[in-house]
Amino acid sequence: MGRVFETNIVFDFPDQRFRRERKLLRLRCAGARSILTYKGTPEEGPLKSREEIELEASDPRQAKLLFEQLGLQQVFEYEKYRTEYRCAAAGAMVMLDETPIGDFLEIEGTPEEIASTAAQLGFGPDRYINSSYGTLYRDWCRERNLEPSNMTFNVHPGRSAREER
Repeated sequence: MGRVFETNIVFDFPDQRFRRERKLLRLRCAGARSILTYKGTPEEGPLKSREEIELEASDPRQAKLLFEQLGLQQVFEYEKYRTEYRCAAAGAMVMLDETPIGDFLEIEGTPEEIASTAAQLGFGPDRYINSSYGTLYRDWCRERNLEPSNMTFNVHPGRSAREER
């Protein structure tokens, strides 16, 4: 798959129950596809593992309206460019995410496939990041004394987050 621009909108209830429980409800628009994703609370461990339910949405505007009618509100938006690769030798999927705050690799597969692929790419467990993009963005803003908003390529008037690095 080639490089694809994504817009991701995260929803939560006004009491932020999903955030408190480390759950996620997201609407992703990637190229011509729109995908609704629910992610459960992550399990403890060196790798991020959690229940995930995904389905395609034929109309992202209607999906957003449905969430709002159910009492959910948009709480965070983030953008990225994603390029996907399959590591045939290890069986894992590798995704390169180019975000406004830096570039990240995501590896999906069994724990053995992830460890093998990460090692082939020169990364040991000490380099694994289990934080969400929301957490990474809030930390990035805190380090720079910036008020967090959305992690988009035009975060701050007159300059992008990438220029802040």
